[in-house]
Amino acid sequence: MTSDIRVLVTGAAGQIAYSLLHSIAKGDVFGKDQPITLVMLDIEPMKVVLEGVVMELQDCALPLLRTVIATTKYNEAFDAIDVAILVGAMPRREGMERKDLLKANAKIFEGQGKALEEYAKKSVKVLVVGNPANTNCLIASKCAPSIPKKNFSCLTRLDQNRAQAQIASRVGVSCDSVCNVIIWGNHSSTQYPDVRHAKIRTSDGKVLPVPQVVNDDAWLNGAFIETVQKRGAAVIAARKLSSAMSAAKAICDHVRDWWFGNSVPSSCGDSGPFWTSMGVYSDGTKYGIPEGIIYSFPVVIKGGEWQIVEGLSIDDRSRTLMDKTAEELVGEREEASKHLGSS
Repeated sequence: MTSDIRVLVTGAAGQIAYSLLHSIAKGDVFGKDQPITLVMLDIEPMKVVLEGVVMELQDCALPLLRTVIATTKYNEAFDAIDVAILVGAMPRREGMERKDLLKANAKIFEGQGKALEEYAKKSVKVLVVGNPANTNCLIASKCAPSIPKKNFSCLTRLDQNRAQAQIASRVGVSCDSVCNVIIWGNHSSTQYPDVRHAKIRTSDGKVLPVPQVVNDDAWLNGAFIETVQKRGAAVIAARKLSSAMSAAKAICDHVRDWWFGNSVPSSCGDSGPFWTSMGVYSDGTKYGIPEGIIYSFPVVIKGGEWQIVEGLSIDDRSRTLMDKTAEELVGEREEASKHLGSS
């Protein structure tokens, strides 16, 4: 029998987790033959709500869900985990400044990084979802120095999914007919959704470059980018809450690809490579992006390891947009560092 894997979800009593936990527990992420020990962490005021989530998971009678652990204690939550999905964070509210999020979340992710360092397996895969995700991921990584930087990533798959959906809707095809969209940079309004290298399978079966099929540079360089950049704010304005269902689906996509690898979908033809977007550590050697930030790049994934796609052409306009979002991340790093204790 396959051994259990131990998966931690923080913020487990929250709205994103409510959409996420069932998918993990029923095998949508780690496979239909992989037993799961699901560890759920939240803050003490959410303890009763967390107990209700446990009851619901039990009532689902999911055969892969072998054990459920609900806790408010870091030592219990992070102990010997294989995967950490760090969803819990100070939530973004309508009109909230990004610097307010940085200040509120720096201490949270400092503490979680230290817990990873002390209790988790050194092979743990860590996905940071709570915003500002890139910089929270950087903080957690810095506070867990014995865990390789390659084991940390942040979620920009939601932005990629949003971009694919916008393109698919524009030309009247299904979302899985669009591939190789890139999200460069920060999960913020400075991100750069890039379709210059993306492909699309048209209704007549041809696989063609997205710019050729859309045939509207003004839209691609204007309204398309702005819609993706500001989609999170638009959801908040409409729901008075941040994205949950779409975020949970993107988390599943991200972790499943990281666990199993990504491959070319048949709908996009068989000419590779097929990549996805992940926020990962920049060592300063790729695409002129500064060292020491978590930046979203196109990556290919094999054997549980991601590699940044190299050799893509970068035009002047893209260079400007990529540098702008990198500058924001450098600024976030400096702002967050003001709120961290010595470690």
